[in-house]
Amino acid sequence: MYRYDALDKEFLADRVSEFRHQVTRRLAGEITEDQFKPLRLMNGLYLQLHAYMLRIAIPYGTLNPAQLRKLAEVARTYDKGYGHFTTRTNLQFHWIKLRDAPDILASLAEVDLHAIQTSGNCIRNTTADPYAGATAEELDDPRVWAEVIRQWSTLHPEFSFLPRKFKIAVTASVKDRTAARTHDIGLALRRGRDGALGFEVMVGGGLGRSPHIGSTIREHLPAGRLLSYLQAILRVYNRHGRRDNKFKARVKILVASLGAEEFGRQVEAEWAQIDPASADLPDTELARIRGFFAPAGFEVLPAVSAKLEAAKAADPALARFLRNNVHPHKASGYAIVDIALKTPGETPGDATAEQMETVADLAERYSQGEARVTHEQNLVLPHVRLDDLPAVHEALKAVGLASANANLISDIIACPGLDYCALANARAIPIAQHIAQRFADQDVAEDIGELKIKISGCINACGHHHVGHIGILGVDKKGEEFYQLTLGGSGAEDAEVGKILGPAIHASRVTDAIDDLVAVYLRERQPGERFLDTYRRTGIAPFKEAVYAEVH
Repeated sequence: MYRYDALDKEFLADRVSEFRHQVTRRLAGEITEDQFKPLRLMNGLYLQLHAYMLRIAIPYGTLNPAQLRKLAEVARTYDKGYGHFTTRTNLQFHWIKLRDAPDILASLAEVDLHAIQTSGNCIRNTTADPYAGATAEELDDPRVWAEVIRQWSTLHPEFSFLPRKFKIAVTASVKDRTAARTHDIGLALRRGRDGALGFEVMVGGGLGRSPHIGSTIREHLPAGRLLSYLQAILRVYNRHGRRDNKFKARVKILVASLGAEEFGRQVEAEWAQIDPASADLPDTELARIRGFFAPAGFEVLPAVSAKLEAAKAADPALARFLRNNVHPHKASGYAIVDIALKTPGETPGDATAEQMETVADLAERYSQGEARVTHEQNLVLPHVRLDDLPAVHEALKAVGLASANANLISDIIACPGLDYCALANARAIPIAQHIAQRFADQDVAEDIGELKIKISGCINACGHHHVGHIGILGVDKKGEEFYQLTLGGSGAEDAEVGKILGPAIHASRVTDAIDDLVAVYLRERQPGERFLDTYRRTGIAPFKEAVYAEVH
């Protein structure tokens, strides 16, 4: 991962000092909350239902052990002992006192963490494949390019005050683990016909009240021209994006109104006016950044571990964990380990200070000093030797992190909802907990197979419900919580917005409705089909009939 130099550290220290002065003025009553609001938002500090919330940036989801331990320290010292990992691969503390915010930021700066550009109408945290540098599927390490974008976009004078917030994701595998097409810009590394590395550029994705899947405006952008092309896209957006209506200000609305072809034409015209020498990254600088992500020195190990096979045969729980949470690594004798923050009954995405410290210890001892955060609110140990998997499993089990449910029905994405968020109109966490508990039987969950449930407490869609195989959206009806169901969404390489199943149903019926949907799938599925495959083959009718039969 990238390591901050003296200039980076000085910048963070200055930023903390500046914000400390602003907080002092606010606490003294020298500025009003309305005057303070834009200042705190530029430092990732939100005022929510019960307290301030601080959102910490985790660029491309990569953390080292010192950073994880620092997050645990902040959780224990300044919050209620836990933090919440988000679909932007950030971490949020939901119980912050305003007077403590500068001290927290100063403490985080000691390990090169901050909250800059985690809010506001700017380019937010750029995300990347959590398996980067570990999977054999990738053409290049997408973190290199995410870091290039991070350095280029941080406090960029031309793009710090965009019409609305702006999100970028980078993937380099056929399997998309970043939900690239749901971003304002999705970048997929591809080889051109001549073998040269480049990007498929997708623009105009986004969820919220007007969900859109991004459109490809360039099939192959030479990799070395990335920054000038991003500059061209953002200039077109800055020029035409709506600033008079925040609900129509995202780039997805501009792309939809102009049409992807016309938007792409304007980008190409703007791009042609940009001098590559002044805008694109010199090869020497790219090489410098790439050096921070040099492949780890993997040992030469056999592809099969006798130690692991013996432990698996003796421990059914380990065998299940290996089936669901462990994935192939590019290096023989290693594996990628998913750590699901989705123990049935717990809050999706939450991790206690003790759990963060355990993951830090495991990363340090067994994963070459790295852990990752996924957009599905889980963690990853990217480089674990097969021989070490039993020990990793035991350590995770000791702190309640050994749930073998990655990508299964209880691995639910959920936003904080009305339990925390001032924008929400319904709760998301209790719904996720009830569904996960209903399907806590691991044999049942494995029989159902891959099923991605995503829950949002309001139309802003922080839980990505539009692209869930089953999406759940909370709505308010005269003070009561109802939930609208959608089916058939996907945030993967086959990205699609789900279709509304029918009228919203009362909170008390949601878990039973999920039961009904699963029953239809189990009845209708053909060999090898996932829930999403069966839905796409049968259409919505049998699922709708099952959920609404009792209403009629």
